[in-house]
Amino acid sequence: MRPTAPDPADTDAWNAYLAEGNAKQARKRVAADILLRDPAGRVLLVNPTYKPGWDLPGGMAEANESPEDTVRRELIEELGLRVTVRGLLVVDWVAPHGPWDDQIAFVFDGGTLSQDQADLLRPRDGELAEAAFVAPDEAGGRLGERIRRRYTAAMTALTSGRTLYLHNGVVLD
Repeated sequence: MRPTAPDPADTDAWNAYLAEGNAKQARKRVAADILLRDPAGRVLLVNPTYKPGWDLPGGMAEANESPEDTVRRELIEELGLRVTVRGLLVVDWVAPHGPWDDQIAFVFDGGTLSQDQADLLRPRDGELAEAAFVAPDEAGGRLGERIRRRYTAAMTALTSGRTLYLHNGVVLD
């Protein structure tokens, strides 16, 4: 089927054409994490119960949910925390791996929490075993390779003020 300009009298046909195209296009998995710090400059990591290793706070998007809404929802559900998303640090295209199709992963800047907010952080659901603020250099040692590369790029983006685009955690120039 070749696209044509919509006929105002035949919007149903045009919408059917668009729906067919939408059904055939690739769908991407979307993940959204956030980089949060405490007043001492330590970064927040979470230890999920459903996979090994530590991670940045955040998670997978639901259908038709924006990445920034995803990270806000995940923080409320898992930590009871409401934050302002301050900007985008990293976009990482992750190639298919294992049973998974490709993915787009975002890391946002969540800024610095107040000491009171940091002191009150506790896992609120069964998805997290623990949450901890750790020194930035210690964080890399707790994270798995894939998320470590994304975290390192996010820290670079934070200090440079420039969003970074990655392929499998590797910065593209």
